[in-house]
Amino acid sequence: MSSQGLTPEEIEAEVATALPDKEVVTILDLNVDVDVFIDAAAPIDLAAAAQLNVAAPLEASAAANVLSQDSGAQAETIQTASVNQVLLADAYAQADQTSDIDQADEADGDPAPPPPDDSGTVEIGDLATLEGPLLNVDVNVDLDTDLAAPIAGAVAANANVAAPIDAAVAANVGSTNSDAIAFSNQDAVINQRLEGIASANAVQDSTIDQGTTQPDSTSGETSSTTSDGTSSDSDSGSGGDGTSGGDSAGSSTGSDG
Repeated sequence: MSSQGLTPEEIEAEVATALPDKEVVTILDLNVDVDVFIDAAAPIDLAAAAQLNVAAPLEASAAANVLSQDSGAQAETIQTASVNQVLLADAYAQADQTSDIDQADEADGDPAPPPPDDSGTVEIGDLATLEGPLLNVDVNVDLDTDLAAPIAGAVAANANVAAPIDAAVAANVGSTNSDAIAFSNQDAVINQRLEGIASANAVQDSTIDQGTTQPDSTSGETSSTTSDGTSSDSDSGSGGDGTSGGDSAGSSTGSDG
């Protein structure tokens, strides 16, 4: 094989052929048409009534010895609590709701295609020229949603809560010849009286129209389908006369340790 290059005569003898024009071919043709219609309505009616008596006397004491020698830790707690609670009252909650919801609309978009002509004939296209993309995707989505959720609620409560808590803590950790003493004495007298009425009443009257008008493909006019829902005179009430009275006395005495 010779390592010499081409001579000027050989270079002039070379010929070249121009490439054809560049053509653009579509491999994927994607057409997506999405129409979304959403009507949402949620009228909420709530009523709450409550009567509460709460008493929570708390007392705490703590003592500790950590890595101590010849040391003493003492914790002493004495609690005397006298609580008198008298509640003479009526609690009323009244909620009236009247809602008129009109979700009627006319759907946009293209009309539905006419039914095919079932004449028994099959048309054959020109198979000689196969042009166009390799994959043709045509998606047409029409979504029409009507959502309505009328909610009515009523809550009534009577409660008496008492939580006297007394605590004493003493600890020795890693100690020698050490004393830890915790003493707790609690005397609690709680009188709770609740007398009254807790009444909650919720009245709801809802009228819902969810008619939807669709375009007609045959005559060019519009045809409507209407569904009316009426929910009226929905009363929800809870009421009661309650009298609760209680005397609670607790005494706890801790021994010396």
